[in-house]
Amino acid sequence: MLSFEPSPELDALITRVKAFMSEVVFPLEREIAQRPFLACEPELAAVRERVKAEGLWAPQVPKEYGGLGLDFRQHATLSEELGRSPLGHYLFGCQAPDAGNMEILHLFGTAAQKQEWLVPLARGEFRSCFSMTEPDLAGSNPTWLATTARREGDEYVIDGRKWFTTAADGARVAIVMAVTNPDAAHYARASMILVPTSTPGFRQVRKISVMGEEGSGWASHSEIAYEGCRVPVSNRLGDEGAGFMIAQERLGPGRIHHCMRWIGICERSFDLMCDRVAKRELSPGRPLGTRQMVQDWVAESRAEIDAARLLVQHAAWKIDRVGSHEARTEVSCIKFYVAGVLQRVLDRALQAHGALGMTDDTPIASFFRHERAARIYDGPDEVHKASVARRILRGYGLEVGSVGKG
Repeated sequence: MLSFEPSPELDALITRVKAFMSEVVFPLEREIAQRPFLACEPELAAVRERVKAEGLWAPQVPKEYGGLGLDFRQHATLSEELGRSPLGHYLFGCQAPDAGNMEILHLFGTAAQKQEWLVPLARGEFRSCFSMTEPDLAGSNPTWLATTARREGDEYVIDGRKWFTTAADGARVAIVMAVTNPDAAHYARASMILVPTSTPGFRQVRKISVMGEEGSGWASHSEIAYEGCRVPVSNRLGDEGAGFMIAQERLGPGRIHHCMRWIGICERSFDLMCDRVAKRELSPGRPLGTRQMVQDWVAESRAEIDAARLLVQHAAWKIDRVGSHEARTEVSCIKFYVAGVLQRVLDRALQAHGALGMTDDTPIASFFRHERAARIYDGPDEVHKASVARRILRGYGLEVGSVGKG
């Protein structure tokens, strides 16, 4: 039976995380809001060490690699608390894309790959990035890639261009999805390969400016050129041609964590909105919250956030019971529904703050800039909706082709 009550152990952990967020993380936001990420790394590294000392580091990582070993639903629940700050997941060692990269290294890496990359990555000794999306081909069709990995003896030679490779700036290794078997079936053409960023031919073309903000370090997205990159065949993750399957294994659970993070953003923005409308006066003695339209924002936001959380918890419960593949309808539903709730709650919170909402004096503007992409990355709304509809209509005897078949 689906239960929403956290265990006493998880409840105690969440209480400790909440306290750390309030005492350390939230005050840090304003201090570093206007500075490049790389310039703030020493301060952030010090906080990460405090997290480790408190025994709160890497909640999703198995204990044998230095994490807390939380199961899937436990980490999803904790992810909501960390999502209240743009810094939360990074400071606790469970930020994307490192978290997903650690997951596939754990599931598909060889013993040597785990020792070289997973162990230090789990400790937070360096960062990684994930290269799948390409500038010239639709990211909504992950079976259609131009980047190739041509086998020459015991090496792959990788050529192609990727973009929106998150956190590539300063990363030590990339996991690249490239075509290794061009004549195979759509879902068996690509493989995932570890490419150290020091490899000759790996070139960071640029950091991509997103809504006027280029960012740096972990908090940035890059365009990467792979120009004759040679790496050993032993750098391949899993079987040749298994890249799509590994990507789905990574993205399914990752969408749950994204959604819980978004709910954390919603809750933080909701708190800020309610505090603002309760105190901001339109005229003496007449707070903004006395307006019926504003009350509608408050009520709609509360209902939508709670509904989103229930949907995500149900999807996580189903993944625990029957696995990601059987829960793919539920995962697609939460991906577009929670992303939509996030946009609406953020918009209401920003509107309630008026001109202040456009500034970086609150985290709302930053959330708004960076999280508009929630309706695009890990599959745009339209693809998830079409996927859900196809599976539903199949039960009524209507077969509709997939957009991913080319």
